[in-house]
Amino acid sequence: MDNDKRFVTGLDVGTENVRAVIASVNKEGKIAIVGYNEGKSAGMRKGIPANLAGPAGAIDKMLGDAERMGGYDVRNAYVSINGSTVISTNTEGMIAVGTVEHEIDGEDLDRVEDVAVSGRIPANRDVLDVIPLEYALDGQGGIKDPLGMSGARLEIRACVISALSPNCENLKKATATADVRADRLIPSVVAAAKAVLNERQKENGVAVVDLGAATTSVAIYEEGDLQYVGVIPAGSNNITNDLAIVLAIDPELAEEIKVRFVTGDFDTDKSPAIKVGKNNERTFDRKEVEEVVKARLDEIFGEVRKKLKAAKYDQRLPEGIILVGGGAKMRDIDLFAKKALEASVKIGIPTGLDGVADAVEKPEFATAIGLAMIAAEENSIEPQTVKKSAKKSKPGFFKKLFSKF
Repeated sequence: MDNDKRFVTGLDVGTENVRAVIASVNKEGKIAIVGYNEGKSAGMRKGIPANLAGPAGAIDKMLGDAERMGGYDVRNAYVSINGSTVISTNTEGMIAVGTVEHEIDGEDLDRVEDVAVSGRIPANRDVLDVIPLEYALDGQGGIKDPLGMSGARLEIRACVISALSPNCENLKKATATADVRADRLIPSVVAAAKAVLNERQKENGVAVVDLGAATTSVAIYEEGDLQYVGVIPAGSNNITNDLAIVLAIDPELAEEIKVRFVTGDFDTDKSPAIKVGKNNERTFDRKEVEEVVKARLDEIFGEVRKKLKAAKYDQRLPEGIILVGGGAKMRDIDLFAKKALEASVKIGIPTGLDGVADAVEKPEFATAIGLAMIAAEENSIEPQTVKKSAKKSKPGFFKKLFSKF
């Protein structure tokens, strides 16, 4: 085994699915995918834990195969967080650092960030990240990194990402019950952006839209930095449920109709009838199906456009919109989004990865891959424990749960 390698895990805990990516990191920081898996989630509602046993059991069950594939026991991970309580807040702060000859150091940067956060983020919210957008030193603005510069007064303009404290704590407890420590919680759309965006896109101006099962998240980048994050409590499962109600069918059949027969253009000539089922064939009116789907998509992307307008970036993104998440697999969804948002739209797919990357280079794995990439960059990773035997199975979730008592 290469002793210079470390191992990181990205754990995407969604409402409908939970996904994991295990990656090895060499001494140059290059990552290679060595294990992955996805499975059905449980105990989550609109990105928020509704109970602890459901997510913990789903995580434990799903991680088993990923660990056996990679040959490593996962004990810590970077974990996604979602839900409409995840928001961004623009703040400012100022400190006096001494005389004009004083050189700005790391302690000064930490202190001015604390001032920017203190009193501006409510006590019932956990700060997930502070992104410095601009510094000013003795009145001179436009500074990206003042470290080592001299000055007496340091100011900062920052974007602070936060979420309700109970949601953060409950998510950490759910992963801990599955014997996985959450080293850091990162908004799912921010993690996905890490996997699908390049530096040029982030510099020029781009938005990432994560179309999940129960939520749709928006992240906006400009001048190389994250400028805005917002979450809409609606996703692709709402389309399935609408079809189930209107057509009076079960959700499984509604999902099949959505995946097999619905496309995002709504303009091409197709058969007016949709036929599903082999032994018990049923026929549905295509026009009715498309009306239901289009109505829900209009609502979701209408809310996305409201988020862009609220952030003052509507029709101001030269690099357009990048769609990720399970909902991005819907055929021609990019064509619909292009009309709805009046912007260039592409499907975001992680690329350029080593290892067993071909199996996870999909829009639904963007968040898990991005989490692993961020963990690899942040040097706060503990080496994972190498399994003595790839055949050795991980203790069951309920065995772990009862052992705690």
